[in-house]
Amino acid sequence: MKNKIFILIGTLIVCSISVAAQKRHPKPIAKPKQIILAVIYDGSVVEPIAVVENGKLATFREEGSFDDKPFSDMYYKPYSKYNLIFGGSTNGTVTIKSTNVGKGDCGGVSADVAVASTKAKLEGFVMTLATNLKPKSATTYCRKPTPAERSMIEDLVHAKYTNYKVPSATLKNLHYYNLTAVDIDNDGKAEFIGSYWVAPKADERDLLFFVAEIEKSGKYSLTHSEYSPVKPDDLMSGDVKDIDEMGGELLLDVLDYDNDGVSEIFTIIKAFEGNNYNVYKRVGGKWKKVFHTYDYRCGY
Repeated sequence: MKNKIFILIGTLIVCSISVAAQKRHPKPIAKPKQIILAVIYDGSVVEPIAVVENGKLATFREEGSFDDKPFSDMYYKPYSKYNLIFGGSTNGTVTIKSTNVGKGDCGGVSADVAVASTKAKLEGFVMTLATNLKPKSATTYCRKPTPAERSMIEDLVHAKYTNYKVPSATLKNLHYYNLTAVDIDNDGKAEFIGSYWVAPKADERDLLFFVAEIEKSGKYSLTHSEYSPVKPDDLMSGDVKDIDEMGGELLLDVLDYDNDGVSEIFTIIKAFEGNNYNVYKRVGGKWKKVFHTYDYRCGY
């Protein structure tokens, strides 16, 4: 009798598990998230910066994962199209040609792409963003400064370098990687984002990245700046001339990813083994770095 009871109980347990298994739903197929990509190397390559979750930026990798194939399968399918960003709004497309994930030693998390745009001319230090987001801003404002604007900005750059005790003789040879006029908050007034450098000595570089905005007085000022003196020991190659080719911190583009009416600033800092990406957001009237990531490619 006891054996029969055990058999009956065992049968009930097996039946319960079988019924539960039948009721179990298959795991839903993951859908692409809102993604922001850097468009680099003369518009020929993209690599990820971040995904957007609940209006905030997050890493594109799953926590604790170092396998980039799932990302590649999701976002780098051949012929996938993304919006090309120019001055904070869409102007063109970026089409995936092929993934570089798992191909060779230096592919990193990148893909080869084709760019189509009527305005964006991507070459050298001119880069931008690609995304599956649809920016609300309809204004495309991204241009070179006028001669008068450049002169005004460079006066501010001279003053900032002087604050850092850079000799006036050094400032006679002021160099820039880029200087771009954008309209961050769609008020019709230009903001300027620039990357400059000087050489205090032949083997030294003093870099300056900044944002210049107009004040209530009608005059411009550098509302944010990053000063970085570079010496040979600061570089893996030991040669500061490599900085001249890579650039310092450079503008990618601006994008209002959280739809608060003010675009965030996306920048790149090229390194010998990959690329650094920073994102700045205006918080309480000041620019604050709200996100940083690094995309490794291969050993130097």
